[in-house]
Amino acid sequence: MISKVIHDLDEALTGLEDDMTVMFGGFGLCGIPENSIAAIRKKGTKNLTCISNNAGVDGFGLGLLLENHQIKKMISSYVGENDEFERQMLSGELEVELIPQGTLAERCRAGGSGIPAFFTPAGHGTEVAAGKEIRIFNGKPHILEHAFDASFAFVKAWKGDEAGNLIFKGTARNFNPSMAMAGKITVAEVEELLPAGSLDPNSIHIPGVFVHRIFKGNVFEKRIEQRTISKRN
Repeated sequence: MISKVIHDLDEALTGLEDDMTVMFGGFGLCGIPENSIAAIRKKGTKNLTCISNNAGVDGFGLGLLLENHQIKKMISSYVGENDEFERQMLSGELEVELIPQGTLAERCRAGGSGIPAFFTPAGHGTEVAAGKEIRIFNGKPHILEHAFDASFAFVKAWKGDEAGNLIFKGTARNFNPSMAMAGKITVAEVEELLPAGSLDPNSIHIPGVFVHRIFKGNVFEKRIEQRTISKRN
């Protein structure tokens, strides 16, 4: 069995160049590929088009790449916790494409399934539909959306094996699996890296055929985006 394990973050980023379109898994700050993001910041790759459910927060996640002005365009469904994102968007430094979250998920899934485009009612009658083909299905207008075409997908899993099989945990399963399938080159960082054959086949969420490089992450901060504490009576 071919081992897809890499031991150097520079090797993980081999082929990543300026002006590429890149996917980043995760939901909020849960399940984000933070080791890969840190490596991209260090490498200095710039003018990236980033596809992610959110844009991180100031000083963490994709916020690190925004601070370093490495992102040219952000394609997301939620960006409300990042002041630097807001500043760059309002100043015109950052191009932004905001799309419905379900459409974001389906454009990822379609990319991994070989479906070039699909019609959805989400966004019709709003700015989301501007310039897009509209067709009527069952008496209801739908807009044409295209699958994502990303050169790289960076994902984070709970467990993985040397063959690239992945298991995600909890909320981290929201976008990571579909993005893992959609990237031309998928790089997975994991909390636990095990020998091939160690994972229960019935528990694997993404088979290794979709993963090209895998490594064990060194640091996972696991921040909480918004902490709410109730007062005791």
